Amino acid sequence: MFQDKVFLTSLAIVVVFVLAGVIDPELLDRASAVLHGAIIAHFGWAYMLSGFFFLVFCLVLALSRYGEIKLGRDHEKPEYTYFGWFSMLFAAGMGIGLIFWGVAEPLSHYMDPPEFIQPETGQAATFAMRYSFFHWGLHPWAIYIVMSLGIAYFSFRRGMPPLISSCFYPMLGNRIYGPIGNFIDIMAVFATIFGIATSLGLGAIQINSGLEHLYGLPSSTGFTLLIILVTTLLFMISAAVGLDKGIQTLSKTNILLAFALLLFMLVAGPTSYILNVFTDTIGGYVGNMLEMSLAVNPFLGQEWYKNWTLFYWAWWIAWSPFVGIFVARISRGRTIREFISGALLVPTLLTFVWFSVFGGASLFLELEQGTNIGLAVQSDVSTGLFLVFDHFPGALILSNAALVLLIVFFVTSADSATFVLGIMTSKGSPNPSLAKKITWGITQSSVAAILLVSGGLTALQRMAITAALPFNFILLFMCYNIWKALASEARESRLRQ
Repeated sequence: MFQDKVFLTSLAIVVVFVLAGVIDPELLDRASAVLHGAIIAHFGWAYMLSGFFFLVFCLVLALSRYGEIKLGRDHEKPEYTYFGWFSMLFAAGMGIGLIFWGVAEPLSHYMDPPEFIQPETGQAATFAMRYSFFHWGLHPWAIYIVMSLGIAYFSFRRGMPPLISSCFYPMLGNRIYGPIGNFIDIMAVFATIFGIATSLGLGAIQINSGLEHLYGLPSSTGFTLLIILVTTLLFMISAAVGLDKGIQTLSKTNILLAFALLLFMLVAGPTSYILNVFTDTIGGYVGNMLEMSLAVNPFLGQEWYKNWTLFYWAWWIAWSPFVGIFVARISRGRTIREFISGALLVPTLLTFVWFSVFGGASLFLELEQGTNIGLAVQSDVSTGLFLVFDHFPGALILSNAALVLLIVFFVTSADSATFVLGIMTSKGSPNPSLAKKITWGITQSSVAAILLVSGGLTALQRMAITAALPFNFILLFMCYNIWKALASEARESRLRQ
């Protein structure tokens, strides 16, 4: 493995970063703050325009004549059942973040909306739910789909390595096998490491909050680092077992547990109120889609949009190489139309239901019951879910189930990322060596730990935005290459007939 240029160069860059964090965490924190400020000031508009373009691109492609083309040979059938496919899609794409923000995000927007909305009002609650749907809805999945569609098409249908550089063949030709292709793949590794580190950091913080809330264990950076260490051992065992036995089994188990939690809250909670929230927010989301897709609000203050929407768009883009390769790997044999409609609509609908149940229940407690969960979330966003459970029967069981859910989502996200990093740095081999998977497992946990020590959640978010910038442009070029390749295949097919 020491002869692979992409592996060695990527590892060297990440190790330099980890060492900088160990030697001088304050310098790392200041550097991430400068980079983050510059990117948001000069490229925030680019994230918004790109996110909207990716959604339009997916819809046009699904409805076009290219929708019948298979991601694989014409005779191939899908490798996984719909349940297995959706379970792994959901676990890899959202999972841990949804548990973290299901309660915290609606309450955060309700307590602290943009400057032109009065906090803690009905208007603020409507805005909070609508933007929670927006941040976790169609746009993130469109970003993932562009990446995974390109990799699946060029590798399974054109027989190229499952690497991001392969998607640039129509534009670069055989140069993808040289330094330019290596540069693209190294950038993908860089974005994946910092994207996944953000998610792992958030998950570890919330697991710590849950253990403190339930069992009085200390909530501190040291204890969070211990959680990262233990979960690292767990996901490396899962990664060593492999995709079919480890990741798929854990993903299915977690989806069933998440459904059970969701159903209980829907029945035991304010059911009619939750269903009203779901219906009203769907209407507001669809009706205001275009405005929200392009809103950066330059006249009434941009701070809220910088802190939330732009962060999310950068986060999804930073995650796209990891989710893209993983989703491509599990989607072989499906048509482009089936792939886009399934990956775009099913996880989005599940996400909307999740936010309606947990966000709706928390807003019910805040608006109708006069609780102060919103204030607690303002002070520590990781506590929101557990505080909401305290107001429903079986709170201890619910909180423990949520903890198990968090840990398993942590493990599935991390071992999926380890698997994908192994593929990226093994010239596209679908079965990377155990040594590489262990190397990347230790590396990504180290980055999450260093970022937590150097600046906590803020540093994690800043580095996700920084790592996403070059990938935003890579995704735009990828759309051009996908369309060009599909048009070329259609021309060749017509000539053969």
